[in-house]
Amino acid sequence: MPTTRRQFLNLAGSVTFAGAIPMVTLRPLEATPAMLTAAIRNVVGEAPVRTGKVKLDIPPLVENGNTVPLTVSVASPMTAGDYVKSIHVFNEKNPQPNIGNFYLGPSSGRAQISTRIRLADTQKVVAIARLSDDTFWQVTAEIVVTLAACTEEMN
Repeated sequence: MPTTRRQFLNLAGSVTFAGAIPMVTLRPLEATPAMLTAAIRNVVGEAPVRTGKVKLDIPPLVENGNTVPLTVSVASPMTAGDYVKSIHVFNEKNPQPNIGNFYLGPSSGRAQISTRIRLADTQKVVAIARLSDDTFWQVTAEIVVTLAACTEEMN
């Protein structure tokens, strides 16, 4: 008996679906502090992270977590011998703790980045700067969010 077009398409769709299953990755519904630590270690490796040199300008209390202004600046002359290589921003409770990675160089002029982020809940935000001498400096801020973002209702 010859195979009909409908049977062939059903079979092809089943094979395609079965092949796509291994590509699905599951993440926890809620982020954990361990995920934050792992994301930071992924960037800095085993290098020590010191406090200082980095300034985080973010409102301590935000009404709506959908768009929170954030500015990170680093005390650096931005010369060929002393500059900021990168600035990394992390948060504690979003499903993806690494908010952004910004790469700079001596020709950047200022060691400063500005952006808007989404915050799922009241949480800690961490900014880490990597300097040209491969040292890491950080600053941490606790942000209170009254209306959360990054949430989905589960049915």
